[in-house]
Amino acid sequence: MCWSATADLVAGTAVAAGLVCVARVRRARDLAVAALPLLLGVHQLVEAAVWDSGGGCSPAATAWAVIALPLLPVWVPVAVLLAAAVGARRRLWPSAAVGFATAAVLSYALAAGPVTTEIRGRTIGYGVNVPWMPLVLTGYLFATLGALLLGGDRRLRTLGVVLAAGALACSALWRLEFASTWCAFAAVASLLVLDWARGREPAAVVR
Repeated sequence: MCWSATADLVAGTAVAAGLVCVARVRRARDLAVAALPLLLGVHQLVEAAVWDSGGGCSPAATAWAVIALPLLPVWVPVAVLLAAAVGARRRLWPSAAVGFATAAVLSYALAAGPVTTEIRGRTIGYGVNVPWMPLVLTGYLFATLGALLLGGDRRLRTLGVVLAAGALACSALWRLEFASTWCAFAAVASLLVLDWARGREPAAVVR
């Protein structure tokens, strides 16, 4: 989330970082992680449309919720699992399993009722009737942040720490209705994934 449509559009330039990441990786199993900035950038562009809608129910609000709720808790752990070294994959299966379970509950919630939005100054409130909210939130965080922290890759672990700190800060600011600042952390995350993609390039062969 961002504090205005313009800020969301600026943060949406993460799409470009995503394209660079995808172009840089040489292993098919790295593509899902490399495409994460692309997904985050598209998410911010969708939210710019939510701002323009002025609140209420809209296709943009539904699209935003689909990416944020059922898609990310599956995408992140599966992406990290695919990119991880063979020895690290066993400890990532729980995150992936929890991610699928969490996504199933969130998909049901989206199917059961419309996504409503409310413009609150420099924040947007999204209304989704999610059952067992504390449990679902715990599963969401374990699937996304847990996968990044447990995957064994130093750069992805740094990404997990940054996003965990960002989630805490953004939650506090959003509850105060001061400003939505997640887009700033999404931009930082995109740069960290770009650094990760550069580090995945095969070493040059010296002849």
